[in-house]
Amino acid sequence: MAAANVLDVVSAPPARTRPAGPCLMVIFGATGDLTSRKLVPALYNLLRAGLLSDRFAILGASRDSYSDEAFRAMVRQRLTLFATGAVDDEKLQWLLERIFYVGGSFDDPALYTRVADRLAALDQQFQTRGNYFFYFATAPTFFAEITRRLGQSGLLTQADGSWRRVIIEKPFGSDLASARSLNTEIKKVLEENQIYRIDHYLGKETVQNMLAFRFGNGIFEPVWNRRYVQHVQITVAETVGVERRGGYFEHAGTLRDMVPNHMMQLVSLTCMEPPISFSANAVRDEQAKVVHAIQPMKAEDVLSRAVRGQYGDGIIDSQGVTAYRQEPGVAPDSRTETFVALKLFIDNWRWASVPFYLRTGKRMAERHTEIAIQFRRAPFVLFRDTPVEKLHPNYLVIHIAPDEGISLHFSAKIPGPQMRLGGVDMRFNYADYFGTAPNTGYEILLYDCMVGDQTLFQRADMVEAGWSVVDPVLDLWTALPPRDFPNYPAGSWGPHASDELLRRDGAQWRVGGA
Repeated sequence: MAAANVLDVVSAPPARTRPAGPCLMVIFGATGDLTSRKLVPALYNLLRAGLLSDRFAILGASRDSYSDEAFRAMVRQRLTLFATGAVDDEKLQWLLERIFYVGGSFDDPALYTRVADRLAALDQQFQTRGNYFFYFATAPTFFAEITRRLGQSGLLTQADGSWRRVIIEKPFGSDLASARSLNTEIKKVLEENQIYRIDHYLGKETVQNMLAFRFGNGIFEPVWNRRYVQHVQITVAETVGVERRGGYFEHAGTLRDMVPNHMMQLVSLTCMEPPISFSANAVRDEQAKVVHAIQPMKAEDVLSRAVRGQYGDGIIDSQGVTAYRQEPGVAPDSRTETFVALKLFIDNWRWASVPFYLRTGKRMAERHTEIAIQFRRAPFVLFRDTPVEKLHPNYLVIHIAPDEGISLHFSAKIPGPQMRLGGVDMRFNYADYFGTAPNTGYEILLYDCMVGDQTLFQRADMVEAGWSVVDPVLDLWTALPPRDFPNYPAGSWGPHASDELLRRDGAQWRVGGA
């Protein structure tokens, strides 16, 4: 009988197996897209997985006028539309019976009085022990305002063993100065252990598995450094455009929207030193050290090591798509970038002189997110008298989206009388070994907030360090407007200057490189 695959026999139990404790969730911006597309489906998935407490309820708050019944009807309709799988009527009814609503303007003190009154009643009804968490699914301009109003209403005060927490969506600031200002404002009423700055990329299993992969396997960590690694590529490519967020995106752009948060998180998890434990601060201490160690860019560095782009019209999935400047809410002469590529260095002992190439953009050829570690080539001397013309580099690739897994690319001899080498891949897919559970990427993050685990959330110093990397690029790009926008067609891999960024170093992008 053939030996069974060990992973088929001995599989690790899920890390999150106990329901969260009693609590109330308040969603500011409860009628918006984020709530409908991500938060409510994620809560339903947590319910289906048995991870919500029986003593749980949701209070939605927004400027729209709804009764509880009308809001529940909207939730029912949108969950049916955006759920990640089939919806069980009994579970849906359980959730709807725990959903309530209050309306009002976010800058109106009367709204917070109504919120406090409803929470007090719901706390009694569902016996949630005074445990509340507030999710800011609003425009960033309201983050400080809502925090201040909640503080004035006493809703953030923790007493008699109860807890109060706040989840803040990105973007957290628009530059270093505004991020520091926002941190200062919210810390007037909140302790750092109450603040959960969310980055939904960290809800992806492959990203979290970086810690287990790196530090739980003895074969990788010894070569995870400058002696063996030639360079690192991190790609976050999207096929979507700005969708209905043209107005927001005009003020943000891809650099602000992706680099100080998503990309810095991927860099820090790739490069961090082993933490002393899996406690939240131990992990985040090491992540913060990496971001602080990124070499600051001077103006001349930005000119040579930063590339920006904006998509024109093109074809994606055999369908014609319009240029960014024709998107709703976008200026016809917009200078906003929809693509960014950067070459960074980390000034610490492990990574000194190793280039890190970051690339992210919209309307690209395919949806693809990966971290690729290219190792240094082996010496060629052994093969000089063989038909082998050159040795190709080895890659270790962390696949994050759309398929989650890990692959290793190396050379092997092609069968035959001559010494010829061919590239082969060993690939592990999560779905093949552990199965998949449809998710939005928010399930783990919501659950972790409920149980008080901040490991996957950004700390204040990490946020500010990320903006420190981005600020010099923002400053120069503001001072020197682009002259060639749009400079890449939708459905491509970005502007030619992005390929040139690597070609100057004798490298090319692993996916979509020219």
